[in-house]
Amino acid sequence: MKIYLVGGAVRDQLLNYPVYDRDWVVVGATPQEMLEQKYKPVGCDFPVFIHPTSGEEYALARTERKSGKGYSGFQYHASPDVTLEEDLSRRDLTINAMAQSDDGQIFDPYGGQKDLIAKSLRHVSPAFSEDPLRVLRVARFAARYAHLGFTLAPETLGLMQDISATDELEHLTRERVWQEMERSLGETSPLTFFQVLHDAHALKTLFPHFVMLIDSQEAAVLQKSFSKSTSKEVRFAALSSLCFMDESAPDSELRNLCQQLKTPNHYRDLATQVRKSIVTLHHWETTSAEQKLSFIQALDLLRRPERLKPLLEACQLLSLALYRKKLETEKLEALLTKLNGIKPQELITKGYKGAALGSELKRLQLEICQG
Repeated sequence: MKIYLVGGAVRDQLLNYPVYDRDWVVVGATPQEMLEQKYKPVGCDFPVFIHPTSGEEYALARTERKSGKGYSGFQYHASPDVTLEEDLSRRDLTINAMAQSDDGQIFDPYGGQKDLIAKSLRHVSPAFSEDPLRVLRVARFAARYAHLGFTLAPETLGLMQDISATDELEHLTRERVWQEMERSLGETSPLTFFQVLHDAHALKTLFPHFVMLIDSQEAAVLQKSFSKSTSKEVRFAALSSLCFMDESAPDSELRNLCQQLKTPNHYRDLATQVRKSIVTLHHWETTSAEQKLSFIQALDLLRRPERLKPLLEACQLLSLALYRKKLETEKLEALLTKLNGIKPQELITKGYKGAALGSELKRLQLEICQG
């Protein structure tokens, strides 16, 4: 039995890039031998085990054969006879097809180190075309390393275009597509994700609404405004809102998009809130007291103050992209503080109740909004 560190951990270590996860491949072992050493089995498609103390994943060396549509349409073969080179040959990019032994020796049968130096994202073998998920994965890697100067090898782009010309992308599950998009949102250059998909002729199939981000000056300004601390939720809200600025029914269209992508609820809610808010906040000075109060109530900001920070952050980014100006969000924050100062219980002690209580509460709120 021989154990090797593989994939992203080797790649990022050579790039002096932060290593967050480590994956291992085990050559020359059987499932029974892994169990005898107290590894815990997980998954049912192929033998993967969890280390008894580190909790890291250890997979038996395996080969694969295309047997159906989509990224799950494969049959896997794992046995002690599968070599390290055979296992690495099934990986997507050369920079992900390297392994490191426990003494630090790098095994690089497909030229991953050469492509790291050349800053090239290049496929390992023609088998790349068998897995449509790789179109998304390569786009995500491009988004991660674009700031370092990495580009896509023309021949690899050609294979991605070949995949897009089939119906393979349509067999990807929405959950898996969203997972790749979500991960790309956290990368340094998320727009590169969409650009590479566009170049691969996959964007219209996977994310048709995001085609408008391509060659968009507003989108470029938006990305430049992202910082390392800008959350993926805020980035999605700003980018998706930008895609629907000219839609006739933007709120419903954006909600439909989130439903199609199966985004988590907090992504959907923030995106739709930002789309509703950006124009109102941009024209805050000329907004009437009634409109301000209606806006605050529609977003439930008095009862849900935790919504305010990500909402204003996304709207601020969007305002810089659309209008090239900062929003004066302090006025909204000050207004909310004053509105929260109204105590319904005090009105009740003064004798207000029922409809009269509601009317007096609204009168006071409008008075503050007018102020």
